[in-house]
Amino acid sequence: MPSLDSLNCQRSLEIDGKTYQYFSLEAAASSLGDLDRLPMSLKVLLENLLRFEDNATVSAYDIKAMIDWQQQRRSDHEIQYRPARVLMQDFTGVPAVVDLAAMRAAMAKAGGDPQKINPLSPVDLVIDHSVMVDKYASSAAFSENVDIEMQRNGERYAFLRWGQSAFDNFAVVPPGTGICHQVNLEYLARTVWTKEEDGQTFAFPDTLVGTDSHTTMVNGLGVLGWGVGGIEAEAAMLGQPVSMLIPEVIGFKLSGKLKPGITATDLVLTVTQMLRKKGVVGKFVEFYGDGLADLPLADRATIANMAPEYGATCGFFPVDAITLGYLRLSGRPEATVKLVEAYSKAQGLWREPGHEPLFSDSLELDMDSVEASLAGPRRPQDRVALPQVSKAFDELLGLQLKPADGDKVGNGLVEQDGQRYQLQDGAVVIAAITSCTNTSNPSVMMAAGLLAKKAVEKGLQRKPWVKSSLAPGSKVVTEYFAAAGLTRYLDELGFDLVGYGCTTCIGNSGPLLEPIEQAIQKADLTVSAVLSGNRNFEGRVHPLVKANWLASPPLVVAYALAGNVRIDISREPLGTGKDGQPVYLRDIWPSQEEISQAIAKVDTAMFRKEYAEVFSGDAQWQAIEVPQAATYIWQPDSTYIRHPPFFEGIADAPPHIGDIHGTRILALLGDSVTTDHISPAGNIKKDSPAGRYLSEHGVDYQDFNSYGSRRGNHEVMMRGTFANIRIRNEMLGGEEGGNTLHIPTGEKLAIYDAAMRYQSEGTPLVIFAGKEYGTGSSRDWAAKGTNLLGVKAVIAESFERIHRSNLVGMGVLPLQFGEEQSRKTLGLTGQESIDISGLDGVSLRPQMNLTLTITRADGSREQVEVLCRIDTQNEVEYFKAGGILHYVLRQLLAA
Repeated sequence: MPSLDSLNCQRSLEIDGKTYQYFSLEAAASSLGDLDRLPMSLKVLLENLLRFEDNATVSAYDIKAMIDWQQQRRSDHEIQYRPARVLMQDFTGVPAVVDLAAMRAAMAKAGGDPQKINPLSPVDLVIDHSVMVDKYASSAAFSENVDIEMQRNGERYAFLRWGQSAFDNFAVVPPGTGICHQVNLEYLARTVWTKEEDGQTFAFPDTLVGTDSHTTMVNGLGVLGWGVGGIEAEAAMLGQPVSMLIPEVIGFKLSGKLKPGITATDLVLTVTQMLRKKGVVGKFVEFYGDGLADLPLADRATIANMAPEYGATCGFFPVDAITLGYLRLSGRPEATVKLVEAYSKAQGLWREPGHEPLFSDSLELDMDSVEASLAGPRRPQDRVALPQVSKAFDELLGLQLKPADGDKVGNGLVEQDGQRYQLQDGAVVIAAITSCTNTSNPSVMMAAGLLAKKAVEKGLQRKPWVKSSLAPGSKVVTEYFAAAGLTRYLDELGFDLVGYGCTTCIGNSGPLLEPIEQAIQKADLTVSAVLSGNRNFEGRVHPLVKANWLASPPLVVAYALAGNVRIDISREPLGTGKDGQPVYLRDIWPSQEEISQAIAKVDTAMFRKEYAEVFSGDAQWQAIEVPQAATYIWQPDSTYIRHPPFFEGIADAPPHIGDIHGTRILALLGDSVTTDHISPAGNIKKDSPAGRYLSEHGVDYQDFNSYGSRRGNHEVMMRGTFANIRIRNEMLGGEEGGNTLHIPTGEKLAIYDAAMRYQSEGTPLVIFAGKEYGTGSSRDWAAKGTNLLGVKAVIAESFERIHRSNLVGMGVLPLQFGEEQSRKTLGLTGQESIDISGLDGVSLRPQMNLTLTITRADGSREQVEVLCRIDTQNEVEYFKAGGILHYVLRQLLAA
């Protein structure tokens, strides 16, 4: 370890005859002062600073700032944090590896050693985001979807296999294994990490950053980690510290227990609503209180998973006996479990009954008060109690309550497979047990299986218009379903296994049956999806589904039976049983005893079996041919993997930082514009700029695949940036779709087409937006695409943490209005020309003020002061170099 150890706090710990070196917080306290009540999550950060003290990136002053945090319980001090490892999924992993390959190519072209471009920290990439629900409700669905996945993504997978052989410290978990967060929770994470150095074994907290915002799921295991953009993750694995301000920590005290019949999903939706209302963006949330003593690890992971939805950087749970129990259950070696216990207790990271750390602020929940809930129809924080869902559907979508058979009479008629039925507003056309949030939790998964069993025994069946699917986060789930004898009942209701991966939750729901899609479009129906995921933003699940509801797995099954969210399933029947009598939800809801008996079937052998050869893959994966070369051999005709232009001219001097003149507005956007709106995701429309590009390159429409699968091709991705069908550009009166006006001609164009015309004219661009710009998944292409479109600055009322950082990392200025100003108070229409001044002839510094000069169509001018959200000195250096990866590459070229 490189630490100077100025506080002389390195100590040793002996466990079963093996000696571990560690940096003792207790020893540090003897010099710094009491830190017993420092939040557990900040203790992890403090240990990191002690271990990496070097008087360059980490000084004694930084360490003292962590202790001083206790006085005000907040700080504006910047620290440099080095996580132990990096986690990636394939959607974000492929472009990251493309960037590494491009950096190697640039290094070689500049006369440097391409082998210098190598991860310095362990990187695990789990291929989990590419499987789509093409086939469903059949015993062959899984194998058929896997075959289609391999066929669609063969080129991408060959590229990743090249990366695995070309780069050190880079491991790939093949497709068909599970979701990265669940694989991380069940196998990769250790809670306490170790490293051999100079003949000694050092022990330290398991920490990570991940290229998916739901990296936070592992916080439930006492592992500090959060989502970053792919850009930031690449820098971290190349040895750059994560630059951050010491965060505020919000304490969330849990007491009591969940009532029978209330699920972990109900709990997490309640927690999400409370924390979103509290306002925790950019802050740590740490859970504490004696209620943790009875909160299973899987429930903790469910809550931690949704930290992005409640807006926090992370949702941390301390280590205790329940942590150890899960480590044993999931097959971790006993030596690891003993180390976790001994180390956590020695470091004061073990949860003790009654212990209450000091927090910046806190709130409390008695879990006995939690009620059955869903969230929707557009945001995960919009919790709705189960009895209110039907009313919420009508109110939130502006529909009037009316008899189901009175809706759009004569429309929505569907004929398929010899059946004829009327599709109505509110129809559940997708019911998916999917995503890491819930499929890692045996209690809600077993509840779904038991509810299916009871429904089948009563003679119920899902409605024919419902596309049902089961996509668990790991193979362990199907093991325990089989052991509990529940698989066949789920299959009978159409919840056959469709794949192990993140499917419907990220828009990989696949097509609906053509007659159903036609009926929805012809009658302009507002239909629903019910899924056990964590995201329900507009246009995310399926382009034709406007109302998306997050629900527990058993409620997903229940709504598949009911077939419409306008049925109040808390009091109306789900259907008619084989005895001709109505069947209600209460009739088939499993008891807590039944669920407990089913959970008892989960054992350690299942985990050990499924993770025994986790990196091996099946025969198809192993048969992929891998070129053996230090630099990637780019294929000029590839439509999946293209050499990106980011590092052209890297051997030249960094670009001059100066004022920006004569910009035009590419888009005027409202509040809560998410990275799902900005970054390409889901299906590629035939008539979109990306669709036209693929057609021009000989790709048939049925082979377009998804934007996510083509993230290694910047030509596709830049064409899809801001192309979401639900994005609303106020320059066009707020109409939906990725279009804009070209100024001064006034011509309506796709945003990409307009941006290319502006580039040909030499016109720089800006974007204006409202509050919480960039909320959502940590999508690197939301920043990369913005850069490639020629956008020099984004001016918003506030930014989501990761996206702001990614904009800086791609050389785009994030600028923030003052409290009393916005695009609305300024009366912007999109016709204006914008100058940004204050950069020329000065030293760029963190959070400096800049001036916007707005020139209106009539020639009048107005000046507005804005805050430059380049927040830290490290970010200043990155921006001056042209971006974070440019900074790393320039350093390596100079070495």
